[in-house]
Amino acid sequence: MSETNDLFPLFVKLSQVNTLLVGGGKVGLEKATALLTNDPAAVLTIVAREACAELKAFIQAFPQVVLEERPFRLTDLDGRGLVICATGNPPLNDEIRAATRERHLLLNIADTPDLCDFYLSSVVRKGHLKIAISTNGKSPTLAKRLRELFTEILPDDMDGLLEHLHTLRDKMKGDLPEKIRRLDQLTRMLLEDLP
Repeated sequence: MSETNDLFPLFVKLSQVNTLLVGGGKVGLEKATALLTNDPAAVLTIVAREACAELKAFIQAFPQVVLEERPFRLTDLDGRGLVICATGNPPLNDEIRAATRERHLLLNIADTPDLCDFYLSSVVRKGHLKIAISTNGKSPTLAKRLRELFTEILPDDMDGLLEHLHTLRDKMKGDLPEKIRRLDQLTRMLLEDLP
């Protein structure tokens, strides 16, 4: 029996989930960029002994982001919904892993898939359309290449199509199975017209 990807895709409203990022180096910058690019209103606290200049410069555009340059404390986990470690410090990561398990918090540890509760996916965005790509931690490079491919082939004006479908859905009459059948038919026809 071959191995499968059993991950459950989930889109999180980061503006409603208090997120902690531990680590302020290049990987911390990468994680902060992923979070804030996907939701510029993300509620984010970064704790790092020292944050790199690029991270400090990047978060200037996000006044809600809190940066605390000091060592991690267990109380940093209070009130959090998600925790991301970008420390490069395995003993600290293990300490945080144990504490998040005890508190039932979801944790991502950069470049350590076996210790993660969730992964940050490669994301394609075209207006309101968002596609997340996961390789189950096997090949982030392939996920990146697929993101580039989908970004190139999907039209930039997906919002027009989405708004049209939303309007049609709101105006449709009938029971749910009939609406689903008609929307499926309309969607198929509209997608055939895309370049």
